[in-house]
Amino acid sequence: MKITVLPGDGVGPEVTREALRVLNAVAAVHSIEIETTEALIGGCAIREAGSPLPDATISAFEGADAVLLGAVGDPSYDHLLPNQRPEIGLLKMRQHLGGFANLRPSKAYESLIDSSPLRREVFEGTDLLIVRELLGGLYFGTPRGFGDDNNSAFNTMSYSVDEVERVARVAFELARGRRKRVTSVDKANVLETSQLWRKTVTKIAADYPDVELDHLFVDACAMHLVTNPTRFDVVLTENLFGDILSDEAAVLTGSLGMLASATIGGQIDLFEPVHGSAPDIAGKNIANPIGAIASAAMLLRHTAGNADAAATIENAIDRALAEGYRTADIASGGQSISTTAMGELIARYAAGNSASQLASQGN
Repeated sequence: MKITVLPGDGVGPEVTREALRVLNAVAAVHSIEIETTEALIGGCAIREAGSPLPDATISAFEGADAVLLGAVGDPSYDHLLPNQRPEIGLLKMRQHLGGFANLRPSKAYESLIDSSPLRREVFEGTDLLIVRELLGGLYFGTPRGFGDDNNSAFNTMSYSVDEVERVARVAFELARGRRKRVTSVDKANVLETSQLWRKTVTKIAADYPDVELDHLFVDACAMHLVTNPTRFDVVLTENLFGDILSDEAAVLTGSLGMLASATIGGQIDLFEPVHGSAPDIAGKNIANPIGAIASAAMLLRHTAGNADAAATIENAIDRALAEGYRTADIASGGQSISTTAMGELIARYAAGNSASQLASQGN
């Protein structure tokens, strides 16, 4: 496995370090050879190279199997125009890598259910996967910009049948390995793009007679996520809706720091935690690395094709949480430990070693 590592901004380097610690521990157990190359993206890239996605970073993608990203975002560059800020490096990278399907799982950890903003009886048993189309819609549609007087602005939402078909097939294939249900989310009562979306998804569903399909408007889906999240298995939706709904689904667990994501479908897959750069806690060794660690597990499952190695990491996360270890964002009801200590603990569990006593560093 050749992996380009982009630690990025804020807490990105801290959580990425722990993800690599766990990934290397599991690689040793499962005899996986890993070669990593580190590069810049986001605010740190602007400071050191003058661009949020330098040419040297693009060159580092050559020959890679996957990219592991920490986080992008630096408020010191908020004064720049949108097309100059750190976040534009992420959008450009997504275009360069070509991944069109973003996978964001959200599930109820039994040991963390009481950390959820939802009541136990509502959230318990939740296990859903949002499949978000990532290269179309408002974020990439043209024309876009400001009017001549800067008193107006405009964006274009655009989708083709081919764009919808390819992401729909990803959702249906993944549903076959889960509970065999796809919920397609749109706004077909208002938007022509959503009418095309619904028609195309319905057509693709005919190729998957073993998978149940239902449709929801995006506002109804947002409501059901907080009132009946267990009704969902795979949620398929377009770029803007997916951005919003996946963050809503993520916070149901009690912390954005828990959630992983994968972007697949291009020549090189991309894996990153859902959370942002969190500059207010950067350097304090209190960030939750579990989202980044779980992203490494998704890398092993989707790029390496090694479900056993991925499950080793996921089981190690489950064990650490079940034994009461918590980072500051989920500290209620458990033993609060640092970013480093959580990474070391999960790595030891993943390697099959006992961790009854944490190392003094980071306790």
